Amino acid sequence: MSRFSDVLDRLAATIELRRGADPATSWSARLIADPALAAKKLGEEAIETALAAVQGDKNALAAESADLVYHWLALLAACGVSLDEVAARLEAREGQSGVAEKASRGVSGGA
Repeated sequence: MSRFSDVLDRLAATIELRRGADPATSWSARLIADPALAAKKLGEEAIETALAAVQGDKNALAAESADLVYHWLALLAACGVSLDEVAARLEAREGQSGVAEKASRGVSGGA
């Protein structure tokens, strides 16, 4: 496994441990308790990550990417979606071109 996947697993486990904690003292608990807040924060971090990339700032891109991944994991936890469920969706798309995969879902253009 890669270093990233190890860190991702540990971070997801830590976020899950915060479930039921006091939202006044745990940011993860606050995000898990409020999926709308978690979604809003994910969107903010996605924009900040994209801006860092456009600006060509590698350090900022790495830092914002870390924030983005954290908030993505918190949103998944808030909505009851496991990493295994995400992995299953990714596995189902393996070996397919992005164009073909999007066409199978009725999606046009974009990334």
